Amino acid sequence: MTADSKPLFTKVALLGVGLIGASIAHAIRRGGVAAHIAGYTPRAATFEKAKKIGFAHSLHRELEPALRNADLVVLATPVGAFGALAKEAAPHLQKNAILTDVGSVKTAVVRDIGPHVPQGVHFIPAHPIAGTEQSGPEAGFPELFDGRWCILTPPPGTEPEAIEKLRTFWRRLGSEVEVMDPKHHDLVLAITSHLPHLIAYNIVGTADDLEAVTQGEVIKYSAGGFRDFTRIAASDPTMWRDVFLNNREAVLEVLGRFSEDLSALQRAIRWGDGEALFNLFTRTRAIRRSIIDAGQDSAAPNFGRNRPKS
Repeated sequence: MTADSKPLFTKVALLGVGLIGASIAHAIRRGGVAAHIAGYTPRAATFEKAKKIGFAHSLHRELEPALRNADLVVLATPVGAFGALAKEAAPHLQKNAILTDVGSVKTAVVRDIGPHVPQGVHFIPAHPIAGTEQSGPEAGFPELFDGRWCILTPPPGTEPEAIEKLRTFWRRLGSEVEVMDPKHHDLVLAITSHLPHLIAYNIVGTADDLEAVTQGEVIKYSAGGFRDFTRIAASDPTMWRDVFLNNREAVLEVLGRFSEDLSALQRAIRWGDGEALFNLFTRTRAIRRSIIDAGQDSAAPNFGRNRPKS
């Protein structure tokens, strides 16, 4: 057995078994990354779904047995629940365990979890930049993190060995790993993830308001662009409510810049400034090509449609 095939952790406790938690479990099983996976959810319906799928070795509706002897604990609920969950979990965390999370904001995570971390436990916030618009245990799959980035934001003074072990964990799940300051992370994600979701929620909401006026034509004649927005806008409402409430400063900062740029675009259209429009569209097209070249998306032109089999 090679080093890469040996279990890295004895027991991983996943506090939350939705899309991300379930996908972590599937990826752990695929790579033999842990000897035991314990899943935790207090919700009866979610518990039954996860039990039926069978991605965890043990499932719990009580926190203490899920955490018992766990050397890696992953908070995988919406970020708004992290503080209370960390407080409840704290007495049951074993010494030298790594406590981490999967939230897409990090300054608030440090603020809410940090005060509850016991002495001797390594707290390393993390954010796997991967997901779909689906949610729940049935949405998880092992390839979710393949080729994606996971950002770690360890507080000052965190032991390098613990950081390296968590870095290795995410690499074995398929991710590339970067270490970043929490505040910088939140600003970067505000423009690359949070603002696009905000725009999608808004434009789909506007279309819904227009639905009665257009007698159903907004839905009937949806083109590729609108369909892409609806996919993003179908993301989990609880999760995204918590994201915006917990990253409000960074989101409002980039939203202000976006509003200024949108006003400039509005002026270009009003005054018939074709050169300004062409230059912007050329620059943004290059960004799309860069994302494809970086392996973060496919260039396949399906526009949301399945091609018929020949």
